[in-house]
Amino acid sequence: MGDVKEVYLDYQSSKPVDPRVIDGMLPYFHERFGNASALHHVGDVATEALDESRRAIADYINADHDEIVFTSGATEANNLALIGYAMKSKRKGNHIIISEVEHISIRNIAKYLERQGFEISRVPVDKYGRVNLRKLERRIRDDTILISVQFANNEIGTIQPVAEIGTLAEERGIAFHSDAVAAEGLVSFDVKRDKIHLMSLSSNDLYGPRGLGVLYMKKRYRVNPILIGGGQERGLRSGTEDIASIIGMKLAIDIMKKEMSTEVKRFEGYRKKLIDTVLAEIPDSYLNGHPTERLASNAHFRFDGVEGEALLLSFKDKGISVSTGSACTSKTLEPSHTLIATGLIHEEAHGSLQLTPGRFNEDEDIDRVLEVLPDVLARIRKMSPIYNPKTR
Repeated sequence: MGDVKEVYLDYQSSKPVDPRVIDGMLPYFHERFGNASALHHVGDVATEALDESRRAIADYINADHDEIVFTSGATEANNLALIGYAMKSKRKGNHIIISEVEHISIRNIAKYLERQGFEISRVPVDKYGRVNLRKLERRIRDDTILISVQFANNEIGTIQPVAEIGTLAEERGIAFHSDAVAAEGLVSFDVKRDKIHLMSLSSNDLYGPRGLGVLYMKKRYRVNPILIGGGQERGLRSGTEDIASIIGMKLAIDIMKKEMSTEVKRFEGYRKKLIDTVLAEIPDSYLNGHPTERLASNAHFRFDGVEGEALLLSFKDKGISVSTGSACTSKTLEPSHTLIATGLIHEEAHGSLQLTPGRFNEDEDIDRVLEVLPDVLARIRKMSPIYNPKTR
């Protein structure tokens, strides 16, 4: 790419580890390498680090420290929450509710549970991707044991009415799980306020290391373990704890707490500039997701007469990394299930562009994208056999 600066605007799919986090993790690879299950001094050092991190993560979401279970990532946390809770509670009922716009990990877990004899109801969303509360309530049955709705959508950035869903679930005696990964570091979490009983988190989405996740599990809500072994994490998740990564997540939270308000304000400025400029200057462009109830770092568009893959590759040629949607489903040729759920047809859903700035972006990165986008779109549309410009 010569002297042209590489621009990365796909922070929703993956974040770099903050250098300050790496510095704090280093001693736990060599000097403080102990196993927290060991009874000697080296093991005690690891146990202290484990307990310190567990308390910091609990404080972050307003939970108690013994309600935090470490996993290998958010996908495992989702599996432990849904499969573990379903299997533990199947004598109470076999009905589970999820939304139509859940992350692919939740969707596939739901399909697995259907094969195990559980019934899954999927709640529609409105044109902005928000769960319809009345339709959710109508799907509740006497044998409903669990509702799982994401905190915010990982593609279009729409924030769900989590507190209202939590209240509804608690009033009906149903467990409420929320995959909160997309919203980490961008909104304030309070599991008690929002009446969340199970919640999945990821270290990397806080600029911590990959390969570590957390399941918050409120007291009296129990799950069956899905990994059997030495009985770590109170028997809920066997396997020697990765102390270096756990410390890394704790350090990432410490940094986030100090910087979130300033960071979110900067992201909101990026988002506003992207949305205002694109919608004003690019013909036949549309914003996906809720206009106000959306993550600060999410600008998600669709363009008539354009294939998202062509956009992505054109930006790649310019040294700009963007996305057309969820990285977890990018290997398929299927349109985004989230966009289809909002009412778009396949041709519309395919023409999407997701821009998610993050901690290490600068103003010039946003300017670069806005500089490149018009020419890229014009070139693609010129070759498109289906583009028919609308009169404005």
